[in-house]
Amino acid sequence: MADLERHEGSQTEKIGVVISVDPGPGMLFQLTGVIARLDGDITSVAIMESAGPTTRVYFEIDLPADATDLERELQALDIVQKIEFVNSLKKIFGKRIIIMGGGAQVGQVAIGAISEADRHNIRGEHISIDTIPLVGEQALADAVRAVARLPRAKALVLAGALMGGDIEKAVREVRETGLLVISLNMAGSVPEAADLVVSDPVQAGVMAVMAVAETAKFTVERLRRRIF
Repeated sequence: MADLERHEGSQTEKIGVVISVDPGPGMLFQLTGVIARLDGDITSVAIMESAGPTTRVYFEIDLPADATDLERELQALDIVQKIEFVNSLKKIFGKRIIIMGGGAQVGQVAIGAISEADRHNIRGEHISIDTIPLVGEQALADAVRAVARLPRAKALVLAGALMGGDIEKAVREVRETGLLVISLNMAGSVPEAADLVVSDPVQAGVMAVMAVAETAKFTVERLRRRIF
């Protein structure tokens, strides 16, 4: 069984579990019913594979009970084929920073973010960087809104030369969910909607990592100015 992640100041354990089951209606209902009976709090769920005779479902669970109780009760279900306990994605990959926009700018932001994340990860952090070069107002607006649905996403960096319109509306929406949004200093209305505006793309990547890292003392709220 993978090492369990104990929550500081709590008796619960964060566990990851991959369950191979017979596919069909009601499959999730049966699995989540077992978890609920053991007072497990599901923090993330994903159907990893659903083809052929087997469906694989991944759960991240805050579990106050012993994981062996969960394994025993899940195994008692007729639909369960195999149970595998794994380290949670939060423990392995940690917080996510998403960088999107024009390819050249995205690449420069990634240089700063990856270099800074490496510095913090060596000291025990777990910060991963995701990039997606995109063009077009609607494509970018849809992608910005989707970031709020991504697990473990803590910050979004918008890297481009011109963004506005529906992208600005999307930025304001995701900020209301608690997502940190950093924008390059570009034309358009997106910089006005972002938490932080940074002119240098490499610096933008560095500041995004510093803002989410627990091993850094940098916080956006304490900045006296918002544009750099």
